[in-house]
Amino acid sequence: MDISDIARKLSLDNNKLLIRKAAEIRRLCDAQFDSSIIGVGEICKAVICLEIAATRLQIIFDRQAAVKLSGMSEKAYSRSFNSLQNVIGIKIKLNVRELAVQFGCVRVIKSVQNVLSSYKERFLASLPASRRANADFTRPVFTAAAFYLCAKKQKLKVDKLRLIEVCGTSESEFSCVSTSMTDLCFDCVGISKEKKDAKDVKGNRDLLDVLPGKRRLEDGGYSSGDESSCYKRHKKMEEAKYEDWKSTVVNSIKKNPEKGTKRVIQASLNFPKKSETKELQVDS
Repeated sequence: MDISDIARKLSLDNNKLLIRKAAEIRRLCDAQFDSSIIGVGEICKAVICLEIAATRLQIIFDRQAAVKLSGMSEKAYSRSFNSLQNVIGIKIKLNVRELAVQFGCVRVIKSVQNVLSSYKERFLASLPASRRANADFTRPVFTAAAFYLCAKKQKLKVDKLRLIEVCGTSESEFSCVSTSMTDLCFDCVGISKEKKDAKDVKGNRDLLDVLPGKRRLEDGGYSSGDESSCYKRHKKMEEAKYEDWKSTVVNSIKKNPEKGTKRVIQASLNFPKKSETKELQVDS
């Protein structure tokens, strides 16, 4: 299917510049590699080239209609789009401010810039001197990962899949960069998973102090502080029941010592021998 036909189905046939740009990107794809290797058919490739051209020219593009026209699922289409874009070497410029406005997280702008600066410095320090010149931090996946981690740190909700789609990367690469950034910049984006002690939290401590008093009033009062716990009271009741049972068993043994020490002896079975059975048969 020709790109102009696909553009007409997506209501983009009036923009000739867009069609020419998409045709140029398609020729570049055909010259550099065989798209069928990554599972992208000709129709899907034409649709993706049209979307790449629309993105570069900042033209509104209906992705849902494009996915439907490509005959693929949305996840497969996004994966193919990112793969095709990376193969032909088209880089997406991702600005932190535009990203913050798009996702409604303007207050993380400063934090994202600080995290990116710290990550770059610490990552380069961990590399040998011969490899530092080849490190590339211009890829949008670094900006997207820092943005996501800072938003998560400040408990702001961000659509992770949409963010991956915007930065034009894969889920595996995004996860890898996020893990590396969390390890190197844990002081900036890390979230402690340690469970706090209930006594260290002020609200919980107040509850722990108040509830025993209420229990004392409701139960009619009890003297010792150890008995304020329901578990301890239940445990003491079980121990008392056990002591009563134990004393009953001991007393019964003392009253009837023979019954307690008498052993049961199994009776022996005496079967007649073969010679005896033959004599019995003769006599009969």
